[in-house]
Amino acid sequence: MYNICVFAGTTEGRKLVEFLSSQPVSVTACVATEYGEALLPKADNLTISTRRLSTAEIMEMLSNNRFDLVVDATHPYAASVTENIAAACHATKTEYLRLLRKASSASSNAVFVSDVSAAVAFLNGTEGNILLATGSKELHQFSVITNFAQRVYARVLPMEASLQACSAAGLKSSHIIAMQGPFTEEVNVALLRYASAFWLVTKDGGEEGGFDAKAAAAQRAGARLVVIGRPPQRNGVTIGEAIEILCRRFGCRWVPHVHIVGIGPGSRDAMTKEALEAIRQADCLIGARRMLEAAAASPQAVYEAIDPQAIADYILSHRGYEKFAVLMSGDVGFFSGAKKLLPLLEGCKVDVLSGISSLSYLCARLKTSYEDVFVTSVHGRKHNILPDVRSHSRVFVLGGGEHGMNQLCLTLVQAGLGDVQVTIGERLSYPDEKITQGTAAQLADGVYDPLSVALIENHRPDAIATHGLPDSQFLRGSDADGIVPMTKSEVRAVCLSKLQLTERSVCWDIGAGTGSVAIEMALQAKKGQVYAIERRSAAVELLQQNKARFSVENLTVVSGTAPEACADLPDPSHVFIGGCSGRMREILLLLLAKNQRVRIVTTAISLETVAELTACMREFPFLDTEVVALQVASGKKAGAHHLMTGQNPIYIFTMQAGGKMT
Repeated sequence: MYNICVFAGTTEGRKLVEFLSSQPVSVTACVATEYGEALLPKADNLTISTRRLSTAEIMEMLSNNRFDLVVDATHPYAASVTENIAAACHATKTEYLRLLRKASSASSNAVFVSDVSAAVAFLNGTEGNILLATGSKELHQFSVITNFAQRVYARVLPMEASLQACSAAGLKSSHIIAMQGPFTEEVNVALLRYASAFWLVTKDGGEEGGFDAKAAAAQRAGARLVVIGRPPQRNGVTIGEAIEILCRRFGCRWVPHVHIVGIGPGSRDAMTKEALEAIRQADCLIGARRMLEAAAASPQAVYEAIDPQAIADYILSHRGYEKFAVLMSGDVGFFSGAKKLLPLLEGCKVDVLSGISSLSYLCARLKTSYEDVFVTSVHGRKHNILPDVRSHSRVFVLGGGEHGMNQLCLTLVQAGLGDVQVTIGERLSYPDEKITQGTAAQLADGVYDPLSVALIENHRPDAIATHGLPDSQFLRGSDADGIVPMTKSEVRAVCLSKLQLTERSVCWDIGAGTGSVAIEMALQAKKGQVYAIERRSAAVELLQQNKARFSVENLTVVSGTAPEACADLPDPSHVFIGGCSGRMREILLLLLAKNQRVRIVTTAISLETVAELTACMREFPFLDTEVVALQVASGKKAGAHHLMTGQNPIYIFTMQAGGKMT
């Protein structure tokens, strides 16, 4: 078993010890105090040393234990300790690895000084209270500041030695802030305001040392940073690079722990207890800016991203972090990015934490149940809401983007649904939450936050569930050859029944005419796509008018002649052929090449077409075929009587493909 020593006086040092404590190696962790020991994990493969060691004592320990690697993870300001460790490693011929902490960037408003003496000299020329966040070790050097006892407040560790150092320096007890970090930006702001501080003195402890949280807090509280520069640093590696070395050379295995966290509608108050705990424990938070701002009550690293691949790539490339919290809006199972992210996290330990959905939150605010609500989303996706509203008495919509709610209401109004009741919930769970109710027509011109959802209530849902709409509902028009052809209601009903469409079918209507079949396809295949192919310009124009009349956004009109106009269309699952211009065989060949299991329904009036289709059924590899002869007669009034008027007989061919062309 490999034997590794870590001088673990920093946050990243403790992280490295935690990582090694679960690996097939023997670990010795060196810390300066019992307090440092208390922060380390308990493990059978871990030995902890809790005293300050001289160079000679370090050499003795290295000689006795014959370590395969020594990792120096001491503080960047502990220059003398680093030199002692490096010297001992050199003398005992033990491999040495310096773990570096990345320096921070501060605003141009910060004052940079070389050391504590320079900081004292600068502060002596200033006025206003001072908050020292440099620890207790150098506190006596600051005691020479003019009016030290009145101006200076010190934040130190809650240890006896720290309190003794404060007393020896002459600090008042009311000016001693004994607290253990890490400290959030909010805590730092509160402490600056408690001290009425004009100045915040700190070392550049990097992101891991809470520097970024201090800098942000100083800006918010109106204080200026005084930054004591780092002493010269040895060459070294980041914690991620160190873990990479340990995995490559010593058989270690890095398995990040990822919590995918549903944070609810948005505010911190609406988050579950387990969500808050996962956020608190995370080394790194990932999510959209709004979510990071709501959750960031700890000084973790943050990465702003919403794309699942970008999130996964970041996690897998940042070995310096062990625990990640990926923040998802609302509930992770409710129109969430978790669906696409989960397959990308292979090799990670993943926990998924549910949150409060905006649906349940809004309905709770309205004191109503949501068991009968149809749920959909137009956030970041194209979706035709009209069939949903026509089919259901209550529809919940996740909105999105600027003017999203206006466009939703306007769409309803234009489709003749302006009198449906709409409840818009803006910024749910935030202090400025707003809920507005009215008809779609009344709310269409309102101003709404991009972060909005809506509950639509239609007390008279009128969507026809069966096929075979009355012919009178379709515009007919005419062209140079006469009335644009239309498959009549009774024939259309039989053809659609034979097609056996599903909700997600990809349909073609070849020779679409007025589009009566295509439109009914689109109404049935609500989550699918329909392509209406028509060669005559007058019919194409009529198709567009009927498409708008029925508000079927999943219908695409294709101007051209089959089969050429169909070559680049998505492969169809279902096809209706209402007209072929004498090219039936070519069309069938294309369909079978596109999809070996396509289902085709076509009609024939002339005996020549019947003969051609019959021959094709014998030649092509159809799994199942059927021919139905349909004769329809409808009653018409003639004086005081009603007479039945017959239509031309129609042959309906159904062909289910089921094999490869030979």
